[in-house]
Amino acid sequence: MSEKRTEISEIGEFGLIDRLHQKIKIQHESSLKGIGDDAAVIDAGDHVKVVTTDLLLEGVHFDLSYAPLPHVGFKAVAVNVSDVAAMNAIAKQITVSIAITNRFSVEAVEALYAGINAACEHFGVDLVGGDTTSSRSGLVISVTAIGEAQKEQLSYRSGAKENDIICVTGDLGGAFVGLQVLEREKQVFLANPNMQPELEKYQIVTARQLRPDARMDIVHELREIGVVPTSMMDISDGLASELFHICKASGVGVTIYEDKLPIDKQTFDTAVELNMDPITCVLNGGEDYELIFTISQEDYKKLEKHPDIHFIGYVNKEADGKHLVTKSGTAVALKAQGWKHF
Repeated sequence: MSEKRTEISEIGEFGLIDRLHQKIKIQHESSLKGIGDDAAVIDAGDHVKVVTTDLLLEGVHFDLSYAPLPHVGFKAVAVNVSDVAAMNAIAKQITVSIAITNRFSVEAVEALYAGINAACEHFGVDLVGGDTTSSRSGLVISVTAIGEAQKEQLSYRSGAKENDIICVTGDLGGAFVGLQVLEREKQVFLANPNMQPELEKYQIVTARQLRPDARMDIVHELREIGVVPTSMMDISDGLASELFHICKASGVGVTIYEDKLPIDKQTFDTAVELNMDPITCVLNGGEDYELIFTISQEDYKKLEKHPDIHFIGYVNKEADGKHLVTKSGTAVALKAQGWKHF
């Protein structure tokens, strides 16, 4: 009798992580948090270290036909710093490992590292090591970020409580819309190499895709005003998907309001131009690398006048479910499509 074969697509990325997680045993008391949050947490005496790692593959996470190498290098750092920020911790060091084919020159690798170095300066992190090897299938970049915080400053996915307020930073949907624009212009170029890409009026959304900015500024500001979010994540797979993660980890439900969702005018207009629903882009787009977090009612006053933090809903009982209240006042069940890796 043949052994049962389960396709990864049947259970998805998070189903695979859950399955592998079940067989992993933590052996050290200093490993305070393992798999299951934006970063691992390690006891370091009078403080904690947070550690996260991300892998970016050419043809899967970036396309060098429209993504300049310095931008790819910057983004590789930003997505990891964002995971540190999502723990309400401060990033301090990174390691970078790359695998390259012989089509990359020394100058090309230097261009990639120019972006990495620019990100290190921007986020205030040190590049302290890594590895370089050959690849047979394009450019591969693996970045590990190390951050630190006091134990009481950390925010996990699991701390959201009933009546907490749900907050997001910045605006959402731009990175996904920007990707659609870049893919469209690539197809136009492939059909007619004499056509120049028309990207002038799409600068905001294409920048959100090519060179996202991790929100370390918000973490520093939360420190200054003494707010520790009850739960926190970064928005890498889409707003709805991240809300589902918080609900699962915290054992809660959520209600969010369509008219409270922050969307830039260029994102909205471009989505309409591309025959896409702007709200679907906000909920399921991903790669914005903004922060989503929950705060207790008492902390609302400290943040209510912040120009870049938006209050989009509240946490409710798990039994009450997860809902989006439309502009017409109808509550519809929230769906999380998110980014499918397999």
